[in-house]
Parts: sequence; structure tokens; C-alpha cells
Amino acid sequence: MDHKQVVHHLLTKAKKYRHFAQWIGDQETVRRILALTDELKQRARDIAKPEEAKIRNRAREIWEENGRPAGRDEEFWFQAEREFREAEDLANRKGEDV
Repeated sequence: MDHKQVVHHLLTKAKKYRHFAQWIGDQETVRRILALTDELKQRARDIAKPEEAKIRNRAREIWEENGRPAGRDEEFWFQAEREFREAEDLANRKGEDV
């Protein structure tokens, strides 16, 4: 699973909803839409957060995708960390734009 793509998808959806809210006259509906955009941004940040258990699971996925080679565990761990850090940067950077 590419966390960066998931984060990007959630943030794009939040931005689209916020744009739609500009065209709605009913304040209650606008309030609900804006609450949903905040929820989507928070979900993106949560997915991108580089927690040890998530990094371990992603490193294992990478290891399996590469045919389970011996002696490359650090390489896969660093790759997983990098993926999460990139997703986290995207969530923090784009989350402010939405």
C-alpha cells in the first residue's frame, strides 16, 4: 500500500468538498461539509504518522514484495520510514492548503 497516494487522495477529496461548500447557501450543510473536510485531513495525518508498528509492517511488505531476500532488512526498514516521512510531509503541507 502506498501511504503517500492514500494521503493525497484524502486531501484532494477534502479540498474538493471545501470548494463545493462555497456554493451552498445553507449554513448547517456548510458546517457539516467543513467538519468532514477536517475529519479527512486528520485521517490523512493519522495514516501518514510514522509509528514503529506501521513501519515494521510496511518493511515486511517490501521484504515480501522483493522475494524475501536475506540481509536487506535495514534497507527495507529505511525505505518504509522514508515512505511514511514523505506521506507525513505531504499531509502536513497539503493539509494546510485545504
